[in-house]
Amino acid sequence: MQHEFEFTQELSPIAKRFRLFHAANPDVYSSLVSLARQFREKNKERKIGIKMLYEVLRWNYYLTTDTDEEYRLTNDFTAPYARLIMDQETDLAGAFQIKKSEVDIKY
Repeated sequence: MQHEFEFTQELSPIAKRFRLFHAANPDVYSSLVSLARQFREKNKERKIGIKMLYEVLRWNYYLTTDTDEEYRLTNDFTAPYARLIMDQETDLAGAFQIKKSEVDIKY
């Protein structure tokens, strides 16, 4: 499911790149959500590491993801994906351990 964003503040450079990448590759979001739910089925109370899930996708998507980025799945997007997933998927709210990031508000 593709999510629409409303931006009321100036976006950070990472947030701008994330927005473009997310729009061009909605399957990445869907796959991360699916992996997070698989993890939660087995580990209901543990926090999920977004980078762990991201590495699984990196392996699976390396040749098929549409991006001009040097890496098909750049690490720059892990923070915005974790926040977006927790905002949009009620069953995954609070699932990821996060640190303060420039994309806390602006993804």
